[in-house]
Amino acid sequence: MNKLQLSVAMGDYDRTRALYDGRVLIDGVDSIFMLLNPEEMFFRAMRSMDFDIAELSFSSYLVKHAKGECPYIAVPIFLSRAFRHTSIYVRKDRIAKPEDLKGRRIGVPEYQLTANVWARSILQDDFGVRPEHVTWVRGGIDTPGRPEKIKLKLPPEVHVEAAPDGTTISELLDRGEIDGFIGPRPPSASVLKNPHIGWLFDDPTAVAKDYYRRTGIFPIMHVVGIRKELAQQHPWLPGAVVKAFTQSKAAALALLGDTSATKVTLPFVEEQLKAARETMGEDYWSYGVAPARKTLEAFVRHHHAQGLSERLVGVEELFHPSTYESYSI
Repeated sequence: MNKLQLSVAMGDYDRTRALYDGRVLIDGVDSIFMLLNPEEMFFRAMRSMDFDIAELSFSSYLVKHAKGECPYIAVPIFLSRAFRHTSIYVRKDRIAKPEDLKGRRIGVPEYQLTANVWARSILQDDFGVRPEHVTWVRGGIDTPGRPEKIKLKLPPEVHVEAAPDGTTISELLDRGEIDGFIGPRPPSASVLKNPHIGWLFDDPTAVAKDYYRRTGIFPIMHVVGIRKELAQQHPWLPGAVVKAFTQSKAAALALLGDTSATKVTLPFVEEQLKAARETMGEDYWSYGVAPARKTLEAFVRHHHAQGLSERLVGVEELFHPSTYESYSI
């Protein structure tokens, strides 16, 4: 049987590197890999369906999947996970605590971004700041005029306005024309030099660890999607993709744990790895539905409550049916 020649778009992570360099292969596939940043990858996947297999924004996927309009079917490979307490920046000269955000103006690059869904869920669940308590100002972080990738129909009580023409939300934050900023990337580097701008949480790591201990949630940002027609034509493909990405992650973790010469250009890696496992368990960056169920349930609930998915999608509907169970030896 000839192998399928498929394009695969993904980020350049330690957990994908074994795929890119050929140490791990997707069974039955001759892969053409493209290492792209999230903004380009997600825009091209959702606007023009440029890839056969692609890393996808979990939120963008769910917006379209809930309507039956997504060209991809996801598999439970979570290439990006992050506690989004570090995604919330504020004017420290006027915001002292999360509750102070009520009645304020917060900049976002796109309302529906996964990082923003998680950040809003934290503000609502832990501090009582609901989406309708805030005016959301949408614009580019570094470039004016960034559009939403996907057309949204938000609840009438949620107010979103565009940043002024020719202006970025970083500039608005720097000038004090908005009170906060939420996004998967920080504001522009020049803006962070402003002494009045900083994280909402002075010690976001401590707050995130407390959040995990209370909730058991390690937020999922990105999933992997396969073009639906390919998954229908080749029923073995979703399982092969899950297998390969899982093997690639295992290879990355094996290298991360080899401290004879650290594989990451960062001190204290051994200590951080030990701390992560003590807090979150050995399989702290799990793939698959079962270990992530609590996180998945929280996300679909908040996504729907925030008006982004038109119906509450069950966890059993999120992924290709063949990927909910796996063999064992």
